Amino acid sequence: MTLIPLVYHASYSKLALPPHHRFPTTKYANLRQYLLENQLATPAQFHTPTAMTVQDVMQVHQREYVEQFIAGTLPTAALRRIGFPWSEALVERTLHSVAGTTLTASLAINQGIGLHLTGGYHHAHYDFGSGYCIFNDLILAAKNAIASQQVHKVLIFDCDVHQGDDSATLSQRHQGIISCSIHCKENFPSRKQHSHHDIELTKGSDDNLYLETVEQTLALLIRIHQPDLILYDAGVDIHPNDDLGLLNISQEGLFRRDLTVLSMAKSENIPIAAVIGGGYSRDALQLSQRHSQLFIAANHLW
Repeated sequence: MTLIPLVYHASYSKLALPPHHRFPTTKYANLRQYLLENQLATPAQFHTPTAMTVQDVMQVHQREYVEQFIAGTLPTAALRRIGFPWSEALVERTLHSVAGTTLTASLAINQGIGLHLTGGYHHAHYDFGSGYCIFNDLILAAKNAIASQQVHKVLIFDCDVHQGDDSATLSQRHQGIISCSIHCKENFPSRKQHSHHDIELTKGSDDNLYLETVEQTLALLIRIHQPDLILYDAGVDIHPNDDLGLLNISQEGLFRRDLTVLSMAKSENIPIAAVIGGGYSRDALQLSQRHSQLFIAANHLW
C-alpha cells in the first residue's frame, strides 16, 4: 500500500478576515483534522512546502502586480476584485499555497499521486487577482514541472463549478500546458475565457449527466494529448448545498467523480496531482466531509 503524499501548511487557515466574510479560511485546518481523526491520513503522510520565491512567481505573473501585492501597495479596487483585505498573513499564505501545488506535482511525478489540502487558484490572471485567487498555482506547478524537465506535457483538468478562466488564458502563454474546464455555464465568471477544452453544464445538472461528462471528457483528453502529468482541481462547489454553486451533484457523486478521475490516471500510468479547489459552506463538518471524498477515493486506489 502506497503512503499517499499529502501537502499542507499551517498558514492556509491563518488568515484573519472580517466578520461574516464568506470565504471559509478555516476549512483547510478543519480538513486536515478530519482526515486524521477519521483514519483517512496519518501525520507521516504530510509534507510541508517552503514559500515560493517572488522570482518564481514572476515566471507566470506580471512583475509590477507581484511586487505590489508583496509590498501591500495594490490599489483598493484590485484588492476588492481579489476579495481579501491585504495582510502579511495573506502574503505568507499565498506564497506557501502556490508552492504547495508545485510540491504536490513533484511528489505525484515521483510517487504516482499527490494531494494538496488547498489550491485551485484558477481565477488569478497575469496582472491581477480575482475571486479569492492571487497567483495561479496550477499554471505555476505545470510550468515548474516542465521547466525541470520532469515532464513535457501537463493537462489541467478543472472540475470546479466555476470556469478556470485564467488557467485558460495563461495556458496559452506556456507551451506544453493543456487546459480543460468542466463548469456551470451560468456561474462566475460572467465573462468566460477560452480553455483548450471547455465543457459547460447548465444550472441544476445532476450526477448522471455530470459523471458521464467527466469520464468521457477525460478519456478523450488522455487519448488526444497523452499528458505526462494531470493537475486535477477537485472542487466540491458542485454540491447542491454549496453557497456559491449552481449544480446538483451529491456527495456520492463527488466520490464517484474523484474515483473516476484518479482511477483513469492510474490505469494509464499518468501521475496525478490533485488540489481541493472550491467549496463554500458555513457548516464546517459538511464541508470537510465533501472535500474528504477525494482522499477516500485515493485510499481506495493506492
